[in-house]
Amino acid sequence: MTRSELTERLAELNPHLYQRDVERIIAAIFDEISRALLRGERVELRGFGAFAVKRREARVGRNPRTGASVHVSEKHVPFFKTGKQLRERLNQAS
Repeated sequence: MTRSELTERLAELNPHLYQRDVERIIAAIFDEISRALLRGERVELRGFGAFAVKRREARVGRNPRTGASVHVSEKHVPFFKTGKQLRERLNQAS
């Protein structure tokens, strides 16, 4: 599902809201999650999952084409762990 599909679906489910308001709500939620991750905070949505930032150490990698060693710098990457309720709902559906 894309962001625009999510917006359309939520607008359909909430006919009392204008689509532009639904877009603003979604943008506000995503922006706040992003800002929290930038501050190094963990974002937990009960029943859905948790977002966190993990640190990957610097390392020496290999260029797959040439086989030459390449320095890969330290990175911070977003990480999502599903919540127990979401996993249970997914497994019940199959």
